Amino acid sequence: MRGQGHSRLKRPARIALVAAFAVVAGSAALAQMAAQIIPPLTGAALPMEELQAGPIPKWTVDDIRRMRAYPDQPPVIPHSIEGYQLSVNTNRCLSCHKREFTESSGAPMISVTHYMTRDGQMLADVSPRRYFCTACHVPQAATPPLVGNTFIDMSELGVGHAGDQ
Repeated sequence: MRGQGHSRLKRPARIALVAAFAVVAGSAALAQMAAQIIPPLTGAALPMEELQAGPIPKWTVDDIRRMRAYPDQPPVIPHSIEGYQLSVNTNRCLSCHKREFTESSGAPMISVTHYMTRDGQMLADVSPRRYFCTACHVPQAATPPLVGNTFIDMSELGVGHAGDQ
């Protein structure tokens, strides 16, 4: 009989089936290796283990402006924003940081980039895409880091300015 002793799958289909099996087996092996290499950030030793939540950390509220870690980093919020209303209709941040209120409040003015469209066109009011402050700006809390950090700034490495030679 025709085809007797041969599998019903044609060669390309068999290759695709073997490749799919290899991908599934390989991804399962990688997932197991990653679980051993990457430390869990949740603190739980086993997945889905129930742990008692720790206390909510206290916000840093010293009103000291912090050095930025990298160029164009959004400044962090150095004061408490607990109870601030931030909705489509109300933005309490703007009551101090908006251009016309900074003189009376003493707060730093929001960047002029917050008054621009994506195309660089200046607006009379804060751009809708920059209205929700906490999308980029965050309050700080004194907490231990979740993972170690070995970052060293270029100025600490002894790299000078371009015109210093």
